[in-house]
Amino acid sequence: MNDMATILIVEDEPIIAQDIQYNLRHLGYSVIGIAHDSESALDMLSNRKPDLVLLDINIEGTKDGIDIARIINDKYSIPFLFLTSYSDEKTLARAKDTHPYGYIVKPFDEKDLKTSVAIAIANYNMDSTKEELSKERLDNMSHTPLSDKEFQVIQDIISGAGTSDIASKHFISINTVKYHLKNIYQKLEVSGKTELLSKIMAG
Repeated sequence: MNDMATILIVEDEPIIAQDIQYNLRHLGYSVIGIAHDSESALDMLSNRKPDLVLLDINIEGTKDGIDIARIINDKYSIPFLFLTSYSDEKTLARAKDTHPYGYIVKPFDEKDLKTSVAIAIANYNMDSTKEELSKERLDNMSHTPLSDKEFQVIQDIISGAGTSDIASKHFISINTVKYHLKNIYQKLEVSGKTELLSKIMAG
């Protein structure tokens, strides 16, 4: 998924929904629909195939936003963010069980929306990359096959581990990690971690 994802808004308050749509379009995203109730949301999910869903927890219809989130997890491989003004423990517990890519707490401004959506997309892309990552795929991108340890180090980097974290995990010295990183960068013809991650995600 690229940064200019197509987004479905599920929000039963028309003024709030229109405000979200305006801000998203101003940020360069494509809004492919606004659903004001659970039935419309399910219909748009099925027929319009959004890349990302902004999902109000408290919506009209036979299901609430958390029920919709469970359906998204079961049937669609797409990320969602909860829109909420609710903070009671029971609601949060139900929401957390669906593993959203974030929460946007009402009232919010364009900056909150921009940050939350960008982080959700980046995290989803990273999760997708980890699922698809294989040594064979990386070897095809490299001019020399990676060692098993180098592949493990790349997996750790994708998971967000730092040099000292990798050293501790594999019971090796920081200098050994740096040695592996140097070889990885040479084999994949990149200059550092940022370029490495960009190449892997693009590839």
